[in-house]
Amino acid sequence: MPVAAGPQGPLPPALSGVLRYACGRTRRQGLVTVNKPVRHALLVGAVAAMAVAMAPGPVAADAGAEEARSRALVEQLIRASGADVAVAFRTLDGPAGAPPRLELLIQPDTTFHAASTMKVPVMIELFRRVRLGDFRLDDRLPIRNEFRSIVDGSPYALGVGDDSDADVYKQIGQDMAYRDLCEAMITVSSNFATNVLIDHLGAPAIQQTVRDLGADGMNVLRGVEDNKAFAAGLNNATTARALMVLLERIARLEAVDADSSRQMIGILKRQKFNDAIPAGLPPGTPVSHKTGSITRIHHDAAIVFAKRPFVLVVLVRGLEDLKQSAALMASIARLLYEDAERDGPSRP
Repeated sequence: MPVAAGPQGPLPPALSGVLRYACGRTRRQGLVTVNKPVRHALLVGAVAAMAVAMAPGPVAADAGAEEARSRALVEQLIRASGADVAVAFRTLDGPAGAPPRLELLIQPDTTFHAASTMKVPVMIELFRRVRLGDFRLDDRLPIRNEFRSIVDGSPYALGVGDDSDADVYKQIGQDMAYRDLCEAMITVSSNFATNVLIDHLGAPAIQQTVRDLGADGMNVLRGVEDNKAFAAGLNNATTARALMVLLERIARLEAVDADSSRQMIGILKRQKFNDAIPAGLPPGTPVSHKTGSITRIHHDAAIVFAKRPFVLVVLVRGLEDLKQSAALMASIARLLYEDAERDGPSRP
């Protein structure tokens, strides 16, 4: 595809990549197949964003103008998708606490159903308790499929057909190590493993750790599939900013301690569902991330270890087709990756 040019010169590489993706001409990176309506929606957004990118203006732009340009491109993609989307993006160059070199926030404090992204604070609390000496990662917990609703204490059980992983169900009546439960919770998003851990750690303790880390927008009330709580509107919720804060603390080796953070980075890097943020990045780019999805909800929250590392959180609400929401997140990731690299790669 020829590179488009306008008053400001060639089309930015990020937008060229989105156009190639929308037209089905990008490299395959284990992506789901993008159907024609989805590809059409992305193409419409990319063409609209191209108009913004090619608008007349000064050749040399300051950092504020570059961020405004990035915002316009991302917002065009979001509008074309028809979804309600929150984005929190921040590069990790510079010392902790210093203003980020590059940042983009779109609806960062809007509340979304957390879906499985709430498993990140569960993991952090697990490592905090290990650090305190309450137990070791190789200690074991009994596996029982019985949990209590936070509404009235009534029992409920999980169904393997509603879970993303069946292996933990095979251990009912036996026991599993904390380490293995955490691995299943994050890498294959096991709801059963999550509930076993929350049952043992306690949702209030998890929530207090979230507050201590400065991520007040994340609210962990309960385990998964508590239908009475769902009917009562008692759901785990998050904001894009809260997830960005948690992942930045992990990336900077400040969540619990340096060794625990490194272990959490490794677990997140073994995530099996890679059709959203990772799909928009060059092949082989290391990504530590956690996805989450329920009906009309699809999220991805990532630490991207590119030449210029960054944290990116994209929360999507309102799309029925997970392929469409995954493609949207991949497109946003590609745009922001290219922006970060073009702005000046560095190491923290």
